[in-house]
Amino acid sequence: MEMFDLSLIWAVIIAVGVIMYVLMDGFDLGLGILFPFAPDEDSRDVMMNSVAPVWDGNETWLVLGGAGLIGAFPLVYTILLPALYLGVFLLLAGLIFRGVAFEFRFKSHRSKSFWNWAFAGGSFVATFAQGCVVGAYIQGFETADGVYTGGAFDWLTPFSVLTGVGMVIGYSLLGATWLVLKSEGHVREWARGLVPKLLIGVLVIFAIVSLWTPLIDQGVYERWFDNLQVIWVLPFATLLCALGIFLGNRHGREGSAFLLTLGLFIFTYLGLIVSRWPYVVPPQYTLWDAASAPESQFFLLIGVLFVLPIVLTYTAWTYWVFRGKVRVGEGYH
Repeated sequence: MEMFDLSLIWAVIIAVGVIMYVLMDGFDLGLGILFPFAPDEDSRDVMMNSVAPVWDGNETWLVLGGAGLIGAFPLVYTILLPALYLGVFLLLAGLIFRGVAFEFRFKSHRSKSFWNWAFAGGSFVATFAQGCVVGAYIQGFETADGVYTGGAFDWLTPFSVLTGVGMVIGYSLLGATWLVLKSEGHVREWARGLVPKLLIGVLVIFAIVSLWTPLIDQGVYERWFDNLQVIWVLPFATLLCALGIFLGNRHGREGSAFLLTLGLFIFTYLGLIVSRWPYVVPPQYTLWDAASAPESQFFLLIGVLFVLPIVLTYTAWTYWVFRGKVRVGEGYH
């Protein structure tokens, strides 16, 4: 155990779990946000059918990240849960409600419009709550002796509301590029028309958050502006992804547009990690301060190294089996 930095290994595992959840659950949450704006009921059927085989398995990564956090970094869980209790509650409530709506809509007739709005509302609430949680994390938490000392609504600030709105627009962009990839005809053209508008919204929020974040914490400012090194590759890569999304969508390269949207999220996520590294409970506790005993981390690592390849395998297999376009009147459900 002394040969490896188990805390660093676990930080990588949890970071991968979080970004995998964001990428893989993000597009189906984005479809839910776009649901009320779809041109007709056939379009909504295509939207749901495009994610029906995969949406439930996507949330496996949320479980992995949360369970790993409890076992490997208990101090993070101890502080973040009371600090973000209401935000996390809204997140989970939204996911549960949209899951119920997802299943009931397929079987309903007279109440289909209700379940349409339930699916959209649950998706919006879950996404907005995720964005607020990210904003609260960037701002940091009031702590004393390893205990959260702030108020129940400290997570809800103008900055966290902005990041919540940014997450809603970002997931909508991810959902739109996914729908362009998976649909055809008037559904595809409708989604394709949304991509440039949503991309502009994402870039505006990205610019505001990037300028606002250094004002929140002097350490973030110093990390970016006093050490002009390779980290500046990340925002430039994000902008290149945005340009690629615009061009790919314009010229009908639907696969590259979707993949570059994933890349936009990845580079933004890496920028967040760099801004706060190595603090897992900013602005005070590093990942080594928050780590559990090495014996506990090693024991959990054995289980994860066994389970993770299985999760990756069945996830890849599912997406491969259900590749291709979803047509009106056809589906997987």
